[in-house]
Order: sequence, then C-alpha cells, then structure tokens
Amino acid sequence: MRINICRLLAVLLLVCLCCDNVAAQRRRRGKSRRARTTVRHTGGNHHQQRMAQFEREGGIDSTTIVMLGNSLTENGKDWAQRIGTTQNVVNRGIIGDNTVGMAERLYQITPYHPKAIFLMAGINDMVGNTTYEVVAQHVITLIDAIRQQSPQTQLFVQSILPINETDGRWRTLAGRTDDIPFANMLIRAYCETHDITYVDIFPRMVRGRSNMLRHELTNDGLHLTEQGYRVWAFELKKYFNKL
Repeated sequence: MRINICRLLAVLLLVCLCCDNVAAQRRRRGKSRRARTTVRHTGGNHHQQRMAQFEREGGIDSTTIVMLGNSLTENGKDWAQRIGTTQNVVNRGIIGDNTVGMAERLYQITPYHPKAIFLMAGINDMVGNTTYEVVAQHVITLIDAIRQQSPQTQLFVQSILPINETDGRWRTLAGRTDDIPFANMLIRAYCETHDITYVDIFPRMVRGRSNMLRHELTNDGLHLTEQGYRVWAFELKKYFNKL
C-alpha cells in the first residue's frame, strides 16, 4: 500500500509539473484563441459505411483481439499480418473518428467481450482549439466505458502518435505538436493508477528529443508510411505475445 501511494504521488507531481510547463509555454506564445472545452462527433458517409461493414462482418467473440481507432488504425488494414500472429484480429478503425464516435459504436464490440482491445484515440479530438486536458479526459472517459461494459477484456491504451507540421497540410492541428505529449502524460498517469496497460509508441516515432514525427514515417505529417507501420507493429508484438 505504501509503495502504491508513493507511486500515485509521484505520478500526480509529474502531471502538475507538466501542466505548469504547458501553461508557461502558452503564455510565452501569447495564444489569444479561445480554447474548446468539448469534443463533437459528426459521422460522414465513410463512417456509416464502415459501421455497416462491421455489422455484416460480425466475427467478434471472447477470442478476438480488436484494433479500435481512427484512420491510423483503419489504414493499418490487416493487423494480424503486420504483427505476425495467427490470432483472430479485427480492424475496427474508422477514418476521422474521435473518442465520441468510438464510444457511440462500442455496442458493436463490448457486448461480445473480446479477448483484448488495442485503443488508438485522441488525435482527432485535438482538432481546433480543444485543450490537451479535454482531449485526455475524453480518452479516459472512453477507457472507463470499455472497462465498465467489458471488464474481462484486456485493454491496451496506445499513446497518441506524434505529428509533423512542416508541410502545413493539417491546419486543424496547427500548433498541436507539443500538446500531444502532455495529453499522453495525463492518459498514462490515469492508466498507471488504474492497472491499465499503457503502450508508449510516441518516443519510437520522434527524432531525438523533439516531439515531431520523423519524416520517413509519414507521407503527409499525420498518416503513416509502411515504415511507420513497421515501427508501430514491432512495438505491439511484445504485447501480442503475452495474449
């Protein structure tokens, strides 16, 4: 008990220091834009098509490993092949999806109590001026929903992946490069104090001590190249091997 309390205090201290650091950075940058405190979801045609596809496919049971996420997950396509496993792995990623959208479609997953869920969520919640605190809280709310609806499922929460703003393509994510690691710290702190496995992929995809996605791992500053997926899959193998 004493060790757990010390660990909790250490995590809380780290989070406080991170928050102070971000606040100082924002004051120095002189940000004047108004921060959003909510995240909305607007499902388009592709979202509806994917949902219909999932209904037709079914195939989730207590032996299934679910890859739940956004475009990063969907574009990974055959995750069993990437990981090199013979286990039943299904791709439940949807391009453009955020935590609100994922929560709304858990009814296609959690009632079947899959063996494991690998969650990739948060980057689309960063769109606009949503604060990193709100982004982290929405990820945590989704985590809680999964655990409540299917407590026997092993949950693996993956870090929000870095972005690269150099080509300026994703204007809705402008200025968010340094916010991502702070959101990750809050999510990680929650996972570590609630016995949830946190999969930290972020440092494997940045160069040196920067928070920027390595150029060779992305084709547009957000989505991954095949090399990027190889880095990701390599990190996941150690967790799959334990399932």
